[in-house]
Amino acid sequence: MEDYIKQIEQKIIQDYLNYVAPRLKKKSAQINVNLAEKRWKEFFIEDIFNIMPGKRLRKEDMKAGKIPFIGASDTNNGITTFVSTVNESADNNILGVNYNGSIAENFYHPYTCIFSDDVKRLKTKNHEGNKYIYLFMKCVILSQKDKYTYGYKFNETRMNRQIILLPVDENNEPDYVFMENYIKRLEYDILQNYVKYIQRS
Repeated sequence: MEDYIKQIEQKIIQDYLNYVAPRLKKKSAQINVNLAEKRWKEFFIEDIFNIMPGKRLRKEDMKAGKIPFIGASDTNNGITTFVSTVNESADNNILGVNYNGSIAENFYHPYTCIFSDDVKRLKTKNHEGNKYIYLFMKCVILSQKDKYTYGYKFNETRMNRQIILLPVDENNEPDYVFMENYIKRLEYDILQNYVKYIQRS
């Protein structure tokens, strides 16, 4: 029995190594992502993103299905249930930012989902966003969480005019290439460390 369990564990580990190996090859450990060497500049959120509303969906109107419904939660990537009901808030490759509930919590959604009226949909204006850019932006926006309380709401007006700090390029514009490479490097380091850990086990 013990040997059988060990064989299963070894197969799982090998399957993971086979899965992650090509991904590690695609990511460069030589990417320069030194935050201290970058110039940073203040931007309003509305300068960087198109900010779009969610849509109120009452419980009695919800029908069970497979489409993620994003509410003002800080867990499960913001997914509070799965529905078949579709409305104009349906979107993908986007950042969902809570302005009620768990204020300023936000999640990247590569898949199509619909959003409650407590969540704003943020899509980059002048650059095509992707997983890495949105995950960088997630951290930048989340760093503002502590300033908002029940007495100081993160409402639409304040969200538009909230200042965020972003790395900039030689033209003093947001350096999206750096943001993408920074998250890729973090991912590379995490994958490398985990591979080393399971190979020692």
